Amino acid sequence: MNDLAPLAVLLAQSERQRDLAIADRQKAGNDSEGAAAQLQNLRDYRCQYEQRWSAEFCREGQIQLVRCYQSFMERLNQAVEQQERAAAAAAAWLETALATVRERELQVASVRRLLDRRQGERRGAEQRLDQKQSDELAARVAWRSRRATDRPSQA
Repeated sequence: MNDLAPLAVLLAQSERQRDLAIADRQKAGNDSEGAAAQLQNLRDYRCQYEQRWSAEFCREGQIQLVRCYQSFMERLNQAVEQQERAAAAAAAWLETALATVRERELQVASVRRLLDRRQGERRGAEQRLDQKQSDELAARVAWRSRRATDRPSQA
């Protein structure tokens, strides 16, 4: 039985987990970028809206118009705050995904090093066995050669 097979299976499993973590990190990165972009768009819109209506209030200050503006700004501020929370959650998810990828990469590297070391040990053992067999064969050949040269002198 191949004693390295379990390590090879562990390496394959570790690589699959790493690949899944990388895919998860990519999705988290995309989500984080999208949430941040949406937040920036909301902030830009809020700023433009405030500027547009500030100019309008300078010309004409109807109280009903001011109330509509204040109500809309309140809802817009709530939307910005909600998006800030969503962007923060997406950024936290991205950090978690990055940490998971680092952990999985470390695991794959560790298993790969262990497998390489075991393969090296196996090669070394095989080389020592080959050398031992060669030495024994050479010793037998030398022994037979000495016996063959010793026999004729005894006769």
